[in-house]
Amino acid sequence: MVELKAKLVTDAWVPATWEDYLQTIADPTYEKAKGYYYQGNMRVEMAAVGCDHADDHAVILFAVFLFATFKGTAFRALDNCSFRKAGVQEFQPDVSYYIGTHANVIPRGTNIVNLDLYPVPDLVIEVSKTTLLDDRATNAPYMKN
Repeated sequence: MVELKAKLVTDAWVPATWEDYLQTIADPTYEKAKGYYYQGNMRVEMAAVGCDHADDHAVILFAVFLFATFKGTAFRALDNCSFRKAGVQEFQPDVSYYIGTHANVIPRGTNIVNLDLYPVPDLVIEVSKTTLLDDRATNAPYMKN
């Protein structure tokens, strides 16, 4: 007997339980995808990152690095890191920063940052070209009146 699996809608917010979300992102099919979960909805992005996005991302990383270095501020940049508050939310910003006394709060070897154990980043940056409404979650089904 062949087991058929329904195809997941990607690059859009869809209603899902936390358990459905965890099962989906654990599937090897979505190994290179970015996953988001918020208020009973999930989003799995399969779109490749284009040159413009990568270029803007690099400029931002460099600018923040220069600013913090010239100011003598301790910081730690996390590129495309996953942050999770179990059962509530998961997000993967393009870049995030822990600044000052938080610079070394996340130990090396940490996979997904558990927001029940560690603080949220001090600065989060999402580069957007065509997905601004989705990045701000204003296009999610739970945001519509």
